[in-house]
Amino acid sequence: MIPRYSNPEMARLWTSQYRYECWLEVELAAARAMHDKGIIPSADWEIINSKADFDAARIDELELITRHDVIAFLTNVAEFVGPSSRYIHYGMTSSDVLDTATAMQLKSSGELILSELERLAEILKLKARQYRTTLCMGRSHGIHAEPTSFGLKFALWFEEAKRNIQHLNAALTEISVGQFSGAVGNFAHLSPEIEELACKYLDLSPANVSTQVIQRDRHAFFMSVLAIIASSIEKIALEIRHLQRSEVHEAEENFSKGQKGSSAMPHKRNPIVSEQLCGLARVLRSNALCAMENNALWHERDISHSSVERIILPDSCILIHYMLGKTCDLMSNLLVYPDSMMKNLELTRGLVFSQALLLQLTNRGLSREQAYALVQTEAMKSIESGSDFLTNILANPEITSVIDNSEIRDIFSYERYLRNVDFIYKRCGINQ
Repeated sequence: MIPRYSNPEMARLWTSQYRYECWLEVELAAARAMHDKGIIPSADWEIINSKADFDAARIDELELITRHDVIAFLTNVAEFVGPSSRYIHYGMTSSDVLDTATAMQLKSSGELILSELERLAEILKLKARQYRTTLCMGRSHGIHAEPTSFGLKFALWFEEAKRNIQHLNAALTEISVGQFSGAVGNFAHLSPEIEELACKYLDLSPANVSTQVIQRDRHAFFMSVLAIIASSIEKIALEIRHLQRSEVHEAEENFSKGQKGSSAMPHKRNPIVSEQLCGLARVLRSNALCAMENNALWHERDISHSSVERIILPDSCILIHYMLGKTCDLMSNLLVYPDSMMKNLELTRGLVFSQALLLQLTNRGLSREQAYALVQTEAMKSIESGSDFLTNILANPEITSVIDNSEIRDIFSYERYLRNVDFIYKRCGINQ
């Protein structure tokens, strides 16, 4: 079943109608190649090319009898073509049609996914530029670490999106293969030249070696890339969920007019899109595992993979396309609160400068152990008593005897945390 939220163009690629269109295109490509090589007479090819068609409802009706989808399809096509249909599917096996058509569906789906991924990358790059000098609290283990640029979060995601674009392009190359090699892949009844020509007409590459099926490591790779893209989306969504917490409030999802957050609490503005994206990423990962399980088949073929793929291939392509669209909207309309970021930066009363102070003490001749102990003592005092870290440092003669007061005050500056952002941006290809 096509989910109600799917993009119409993407959803169409996984309808029965479009699947049969691909099957017919595969059969016509094979017939054209056979005509070109002198197997199918010109008169029969002209009839096939002009009359070949299908009726999806009729195919479904025939399948109830044949219990074989490709035979039902071929029977229906023959009803349109007549006697010349004896050349349709000549020397081929069902998987030549099924797997080659599936490659066409995955290629078309992958191109739509790629377009959305490229759109997301562009949005992330623009956001990185916008917040290049916006200071925020960097966190490790969920705890305040050191200040950083809010724009660097977007630059990080932009770099990951670029890698995902590379991965998806590689997966598209890997999956865009067809086969016309017969029942066990050894070209017993058709020549490799027929396969070369037919694949050329379909804008696919022939699989160098196949059995009765195109090998499923290709599909596993494609599905794994979709799962990795979903994990990148989850990374972004998880960050937004944290930043939207009431105690943090540095960024949040756009809350549209008329939107409601809770049936019980009118004040709620929940990160529902981000939570949805985190949940849906789990589905993509599960589907990728199923694709890996499909790689090992009995001998030259069994059909244990087929039932799985009828679920995971359309669901995954439709789902990741949907998730990318939602992420684009999320990022484009993200609400950002620099004042809250600054408030959080100052929440620990200067503790974020502890490393800068530590390094300066070591530069002045103290051992790292000595310097660490001095700074940590004052840091713990600030945490436990709620006192100001800078005030504590200035009152410690062991520290002020090594670094004078004016220099200590200079250390407590945010400037150092932005000084190399431009270098990072240049390395990422983000223009100012």
